[in-house]
Amino acid sequence: MPGPALLYTAAQTISRGKRAGYMAATGIHLGCYVHVFAAAFGLSAIFAVVPTLYFALKLAGGAYLIYLGVQMFRTRVASGPVPALPEKSTRRAFLDSVLVEVLNPKVAIFFIAFLPQFVSPHADFPIWAQFLVLGTIVNCAFTSADIMTVLFATEVKKRLTRTSRFQDLSRWLGGSLLVGLGLKLATDRS
Repeated sequence: MPGPALLYTAAQTISRGKRAGYMAATGIHLGCYVHVFAAAFGLSAIFAVVPTLYFALKLAGGAYLIYLGVQMFRTRVASGPVPALPEKSTRRAFLDSVLVEVLNPKVAIFFIAFLPQFVSPHADFPIWAQFLVLGTIVNCAFTSADIMTVLFATEVKKRLTRTSRFQDLSRWLGGSLLVGLGLKLATDRS
């Protein structure tokens, strides 16, 4: 099952184009480093001690995704061929994706649950350095999946008709994905 980052990247690619998809993947990659550093320096463990903070971050992340989805619904596209992608749109995709990734508490939980299994206190490197190296490897693997998603979504989009009807459909599809992800994040019991 694709995770929120893959679906978010696909939504950005379908609604804003290939360049915005790559910017979204880059933003998610950089946003993930917040969680890598937090795990490396023990900050993510706060979620285990203060579950209210986890819940608040989860609600904030869900609300932000819903907001982004509603913004897609409200955007109107002129009829005719697909217009050139405005620069602001790709910058916005980048900034939004960094925030989406940082506000996803499941990523923090993943890093504090997954990485410690591969960290050894007896290794030559300090524990924090092991976390950073392992987190970078995992983040690069995630990013490669996001890039593949952009390529796949771009091909799907190319094969469809480039009419205003498709533009409306892609905008609604992208917005629906974001609202759905936001609702899932906000209501998920884990």
